[in-house]
Amino acid sequence: MKIIEKLRHPRLNLHIKNLLFALIIGILSGYGAVLFRYIIKSIQWLFYLNSDDFLTFAHIVPPALKVCIPAAGGLAVGLLVYFGAREAKGHGVPEVMEAVALRGGFIRKRVALVKILASAICIGSGGSVGREGPIVQIGASIGSSVAQFFKIPRIHMKTMVGCGAAAGIAATFNAPIAGVLFSLEIILGDFGLMSFSPVVLSSVTATTISRHYFGDLPAFIIPEYSVVSLWEFFFYPLLGIVSGLVGLAFTKFIYTAEDLIDAVPIKEWIKPAIGGAILGLIFFKFPHVFGVGYGSINLTLVNEMGLTLLFTLIWVKILATSLTIGSGGSGGIFAPSLFIGAMTGGTFGTLINIFLPHLTADPGAYALVAMGGVVAGTTHAPITAILILFELTSQYSIILPLMITCILATITASTLKRGSIYTIKLLRRGVDIEPGREVSTLQRLLVKDSMRTEVYTIPESLPLQDIIETFKNQNAPYLHVINDQQELTGIISFRDIRSVLNEDELQLLVIAKDLATRNPTTVFPDDSLENALEKMTSMGINQLPVVSNGKLVGTLPESEITAAYTREMVKREIEER
Repeated sequence: MKIIEKLRHPRLNLHIKNLLFALIIGILSGYGAVLFRYIIKSIQWLFYLNSDDFLTFAHIVPPALKVCIPAAGGLAVGLLVYFGAREAKGHGVPEVMEAVALRGGFIRKRVALVKILASAICIGSGGSVGREGPIVQIGASIGSSVAQFFKIPRIHMKTMVGCGAAAGIAATFNAPIAGVLFSLEIILGDFGLMSFSPVVLSSVTATTISRHYFGDLPAFIIPEYSVVSLWEFFFYPLLGIVSGLVGLAFTKFIYTAEDLIDAVPIKEWIKPAIGGAILGLIFFKFPHVFGVGYGSINLTLVNEMGLTLLFTLIWVKILATSLTIGSGGSGGIFAPSLFIGAMTGGTFGTLINIFLPHLTADPGAYALVAMGGVVAGTTHAPITAILILFELTSQYSIILPLMITCILATITASTLKRGSIYTIKLLRRGVDIEPGREVSTLQRLLVKDSMRTEVYTIPESLPLQDIIETFKNQNAPYLHVINDQQELTGIISFRDIRSVLNEDELQLLVIAKDLATRNPTTVFPDDSLENALEKMTSMGINQLPVVSNGKLVGTLPESEITAAYTREMVKREIEER
């Protein structure tokens, strides 16, 4: 208890306190990840009396059980989520991102327990999902709970949530660097020192615990691959584009399935059971898509799958995962992305190898690289995808092809559709966190609260010599030209009259209407400051007229936007302390 009281002491150095909290979160999340994996194995054994990869014993499972067990697991998941914690539904990462962006990192304490049970049952009974989404939510919940217990200010609570997410990923995949990058790139969007140091410490701590129980081994043991010829640097960019398109299709399928199943008028907690029963029917022909599917991935990486099966499994896995998530199952999309990527790369590599066998590596090399490509295409996080594939495989020889493929996959997917597989879920709820904290702040501030109502106006008929005098007397950067109905018809800057200043014969002939920029860009009082700033940036100007019903009611300088943003950020910092 004395240690706890010291941690709560306000005079203890803030950075040291955060590091101590990160250490606690790393330990708890590390053991949470270990417990989660053991629970999954135990539940699979309870269901099937076997905890090995499903491919090794699928042939001895009675046909009725292949349908009934996933259905029973789905029913248990539906009841747990519906009556325990709705946040535990789905893959979990969007909920963590939303908590960080909108609630300062606050997550209900019960979420970790419900997520562990729901996801373990879903995966153990055969749900076509992964471990990483649940463990991110479990770790984040642990981080938030620690922050709440020690009464950490909300501004630092988000960092603690990031620590938990990083620790969960690191412990699950034995990938401490990838855990750090996942948290900073996807969850927090902050690479500052105050966030970076605690996240690293938490990730390393959790990885150390995980290695104590599971050993220091990569998740996939594969042969050594290398680039066979320079021609492959032409093929890998193509693979990046293909991976991005497949990742985009995966994202589209998941949300389409969710919409279709949500429209079915039956109880929400029953839907996972129906989804599980349909999934069981898929296992009759394709047991490869059971659970996380690492066994099938390993077969692909060592070139033990045929072209037809590889291509078919891309779409079967997309269907199985969309069915599991869409019906209300609980689990992640990272492992399915790896699976789909392996099949995509295996298909691509096999085709290339058939036509150019002496210029290309084995199909397994392309499968390995495409795993990162599809992850990048779905998450829009190429740095995380590159590093996590490197740590999962310990294959440095494929780092250059991996970088090319992941970057092009991200560009392809993000160009064709806004939002990653995580952020689309938030966008559909009206939550836009992609632009970052600055833009999200400006979205909430309105033009009418920052505009200046004192504006300089001149009539359309005002001669040039009077316009010059007005500029001298008012010291105004812009003059707004209005007609007889007091409507804004144009705007004049000093730059507009510079070319005719020395033309004395034009002083009385040229009027404001001749010089004004017609149909100027304007904003309305109820527009957001984000919208106003975008217009200023695109037009290369630093001030906008504000109009209402065609009449000029004010002007908005860029300096007022900056001032409003600064006031809002200071206010938020004070409230969060």
